[in-house]
This record gives sequence, structure tokens and C-alpha cells, in this order.
Amino acid sequence: MKILRVFNNNLVLARDPGGDEVILTGRGLGFQAKPGQDVDPAKVVRRFVPEDGRDPDHLAQLLAGIPPEQIHLVTVALADAGVVPAASGGATTLVIALADHVNFAIHRQSVGMDVAYPLLAEVTNLYAGEYAQAQEVRASLNRGLEVPLPESEAVAIALHLVNAGMATGDLSYTYTMTGIIQQMVSVIEQTYGVSLPSTSVSVGRLITHLRYLFVRIHQHSQLHEERSAIGSAIRDAYPQALACAERLAQVVELRLGSELTDDEVSYLTLHVARVVQDCPAP
Repeated sequence: MKILRVFNNNLVLARDPGGDEVILTGRGLGFQAKPGQDVDPAKVVRRFVPEDGRDPDHLAQLLAGIPPEQIHLVTVALADAGVVPAASGGATTLVIALADHVNFAIHRQSVGMDVAYPLLAEVTNLYAGEYAQAQEVRASLNRGLEVPLPESEAVAIALHLVNAGMATGDLSYTYTMTGIIQQMVSVIEQTYGVSLPSTSVSVGRLITHLRYLFVRIHQHSQLHEERSAIGSAIRDAYPQALACAERLAQVVELRLGSELTDDEVSYLTLHVARVVQDCPAP
């Protein structure tokens, strides 16, 4: 591998034999190194592969500002929680984003700055799986920190895990998505006069569908087939659920400025019908 850019004594940007740009870390890896030189493979500890067209320079700059021991703690913590393999190149964005967050959280703790995350109820209800993993990540991190991170940090960690699944690279979009999903669940509850239990399989299926719907909206790749046969059949079979789904589509359009396609509304109708059908009677 050839060095493309040296960021500090422990981090370089390089090009691998396949022609891809990779971020490499290791003690002394960049010391007195220059662009064009060969990478010393014996010094490479971690290899980060930028994903989804992310700018390698930007990711490397983020990493360069984070102490190597914190990157190690985050990598180990994710592996301990079963989120990603410790050396997974596919975890690059998550590791860097979470390490950057943890680095700032440690700084806040050192100066006595407390942060109250407002989405505790939404995160624990909508993303129970990620929240459980986030608690494990926090516990693992705290085993290696002098000043432990408070319990509230599990909320922020969970949102990073959700964001990694969204693959948007924009945590603010995940915050927005979380608020909209909570609003959509409330609309269904108010429409049918029911309370949707977060532990229900149908509710979990609905939330998963909504999360992937937001991915499609973000990527401008909504399901689109002019009034497909299956879509028409769903609309005819569930008129009340269709009316509710159309209200949900209005929420999305108002909050994101994106109009849902007919097919998206049809499949949303099906999920509304399922979740209400499986919901215990009030």
C-alpha cells in the first residue's frame, strides 16, 4: 500500500492494491512518513474503509482528532455488545461517529457538563433492540474509562446504532425520523382509540417498515409502480386503514416535504391494518 496523506504520527490515508483509499492507524505509522512511500504493514493496527461514497479525507480528519485508546475502547465495546466484529471494515462510519461522540462525552464529563437527552421514551419504545445494545456498549466503555459515562448516554449511543442501520451518515435525520415515527404511531392510536404496545411483534414490524421507508425517502428511491395490482387490492380490502395511512402520508409530507407514492401508501395501509388487528381491544 502507498501512503497518500499523513495526518499524524499514528494515522495515514493510503491506497490499497485494489485501488481503494483506506484509513490506517497504528503507533508510529505516520512518523516521518511521506506521501508515495510504502506503508509498513507491521505497524498497521486498524484499517478503516470509507463506505457509501463517504469522503476519506473527512473521516480521517475526524479520526485524527480522537485519541487512539478511545477508538480502541469503542471498537471493543461494539464487539462486546455484538453490534459488529471488532475488526470489521464495514463498521467504519459507526466506529468513527461513535468514537467522536464518546470523545466529546468524556470531555463533557471532565468539566462537569450534563446533557439531558429528550428522546428517552421514544428511543426505548421505538428502538428497544438498539437501546439494549447501547446499554451494553456503555457498560463496556465504562470498564475502560476513569470517569464513567452516565446512563443517559445510552440514548445517544442507541441513536448512533439506529443511524448506522439507516446508512444516511446524518444523525440529525435520525433524530427527525424518530420524532416522525412517534407522531405516526400516535396518529394510529388516536384514529383507532387503541394503545400500541412497543413489545408487540406487529408494532415492531411497523416500526421496521417505517425505518426503511425513511431510508427510501432519503435515497429518493420510494416504491413506485402506477397503482400496482397488489396495491389496489390492499386499498380495496382495508378502507379504514387506507384513510389512516393517507393521514400518515400527510404527516411525512409536512415534516419532510416528500410526497409518498401510491405504492408506499398501499404498503403503509397493510401495516396499519395488521398492527391494529393484532392490538388488544381497549
